[in-house]
Amino acid sequence: MLVLLALAIGAIALLAAVKAGATWFTIVPLGILTGGATVLQSLGWFNKRTGN
Repeated sequence: MLVLLALAIGAIALLAAVKAGATWFTIVPLGILTGGATVLQSLGWFNKRTGN
C-alpha cells in the first residue's frame, strides 16, 4: 500500500507541475489507489498468511 501511496503523491506532484485542473487532483490519485488496490487484491497480496 505504501507503494500505491507514493505513486499517488507522485501523481499529485506531476499534476501540480503541469498546472492541471482541480478535478484531476481528485480523480487521478484516487484512481491509482483504488485501481492498484483492486489489482493487488486480485493477485492475493493482501491475503493473511496463517500457520507456520
